[in-house]
Amino acid sequence: MRVKRGVAARAKHKKTLQAAKGMQHYRTSSFRMAKQGVIKSLRYSYRDRRNRKRDLRALWITRINIAARENGISYNQLINGMKTKGIELDRKVLAELAVSDPKAFTAICESAK
Repeated sequence: MRVKRGVAARAKHKKTLQAAKGMQHYRTSSFRMAKQGVIKSLRYSYRDRRNRKRDLRALWITRINIAARENGISYNQLINGMKTKGIELDRKVLAELAVSDPKAFTAICESAK
């Protein structure tokens, strides 16, 4: 007996078209175009989850460098001084301190000099 795939195929198409919601042109109505768009978008999202970490680290370093230079020390001198003094703060926390609590950041800079 032959197998008819109507229900399964419709469910698969519906799932893909739902994932393609918000795309433009034929990607919203044509299954073939929607499938291509969804595959590409999943690939982009996988790649960019990794790139976001890289971008945030670069942003933190920039913020720390600017705040450190305002306190008369460069970024690499600050990081080196912190390592020699045994101050273990990561760049995310340092950048947050530089923005939200400049006095605490100044104290860290002074101890790292």
